[in-house]
Amino acid sequence: MQQLSGLDASFLYLETPNSPMHISGLYIYTQETAPEGKVRFKQILEGTANRVKGIPSLTRRLKEVPLGLDHPYWIDEGDFDPEFHIRHVALPAPGDWRQLCILISRIHARPLDRSRPLWEMYVIEGLDNVEGYPKGCFALFTKMHHAAVDGASGMEITAAIHDLKADAKVEPKSVIARPDRDPSTLGLLTRAQMNGLRQPLRFISVARNTVPGFAKVFMQLRRGDLQRVASVPRVRFNGTVSAYRVFNAVSLPLDDVKAIKNAIPGATVNDVALTIVGGAMRKYLEAHSELPDQSLVAMAPVNVRDTKEKGTGGNIVSTMAVKIRSDVADARERLIAVNEGTQTAKEYTNAVGAKTMTDYSQFIPSTLTAQAARLASRWGLVNQINPIYNCVITNVPGPQVPLYNTGARMLSNFGTGPVADGVGLFHVISSYCGEFSISATSCREMMPDPDFYRECLMKSFEELRDATVVSETPKRRVKTKTKAKAKAVPKRKAAQKTRATAKPKNPVKTKPARKRA
Repeated sequence: MQQLSGLDASFLYLETPNSPMHISGLYIYTQETAPEGKVRFKQILEGTANRVKGIPSLTRRLKEVPLGLDHPYWIDEGDFDPEFHIRHVALPAPGDWRQLCILISRIHARPLDRSRPLWEMYVIEGLDNVEGYPKGCFALFTKMHHAAVDGASGMEITAAIHDLKADAKVEPKSVIARPDRDPSTLGLLTRAQMNGLRQPLRFISVARNTVPGFAKVFMQLRRGDLQRVASVPRVRFNGTVSAYRVFNAVSLPLDDVKAIKNAIPGATVNDVALTIVGGAMRKYLEAHSELPDQSLVAMAPVNVRDTKEKGTGGNIVSTMAVKIRSDVADARERLIAVNEGTQTAKEYTNAVGAKTMTDYSQFIPSTLTAQAARLASRWGLVNQINPIYNCVITNVPGPQVPLYNTGARMLSNFGTGPVADGVGLFHVISSYCGEFSISATSCREMMPDPDFYRECLMKSFEELRDATVVSETPKRRVKTKTKAKAKAVPKRKAAQKTRATAKPKNPVKTKPARKRA
């Protein structure tokens, strides 16, 4: 039996009927590499159940403390019902990208059952008309509660349920089930009382280590040696969210993203992602006549997990407030401004201490936090206070080698995250095998047109690419070999494969053609 940390428990306390607090992953596979070119649901069910047995985050359930007097506990079940957690659905014909996004939005909007281990997996068949993917593809959509995993630990679980070869042989695991004894009510109350008595001593210990640092940061802020984000404009994503979600994503060539990064000295791949999102939000809000003069601000989670904490699950993250410079019209200048802003934000975060938030999260009052979250949602208090962020942008790098599930090769991976009152737009940045993806999850009432936002993301990327890479190396774009290659493929695909200077007519639907495995 293991007690949740304050940070892990906070995702339970902040969960409301309109704001489920789970993170999800969408993985698309081709069956061409599988034995006999076919994968059956039974194979996925058996293979996943066998692998999950050794992952504590997926075999434990919650045990609440009576009256919410202390943080809950994880109780190891020792086993789980795979047919409850792993479910089978199919898209109706024609099985296109829009249908998949609608299904993902609906599944993601449903809260997880707290009486069971907090995860679900959906096997989705019928992806027969998704542009850029071969016919007969299927998808896996996983949901895991944020109280159990963060982005980094979620990626570790993703690696655990995949193979590096299509013909990998998976031996059945002989895991000895050692379920925890269900604690009594009296036992939980006794533990809560003891923890309450020790809490002041813990707080003094943490304060002793952090207060001098806070004083130093305060003096640096007064002298102007450090800067922090002081004000955040209010936009449509800073209101009360509904219970309904939208999802969409774009896939970009990772080589293009790296080329953009290399064009600006000191820039990072993360800076490029922030710049693309900043340009997309600028275009989206400008089209709705809602673009503020101030720069929008994103909350960027920072992984502070060290090598000893890998594989432990839970959340070991800090946060960083970053301006995404939506107030800068020129794409190249926006990237330069974002790079300068992230440097400043990192200096501030390092000065405060990356793990400071994690240390103080242990003192989150369990009862008051949950009640405050419900009351704030019911009364719409978030509409009465100044926003802290406009959106979330989290970067979870993936492997650059092919992964396989039951012999089927993964072609793409995307992510979704929780949206909550005050922060109704969540971006997941991920990469896999030369592909760079940006996924967006939002409230349906805040973003009724997710296809248009996808178009804004694509146009923002193209403008940034043209303003950096194309302007830096114009001759590389007009090689004779490239022109010959363009004649051999359809016009829309040639425009993206050769990265021609001219923009494709319909960049929203364009997707790089995939080589069959």
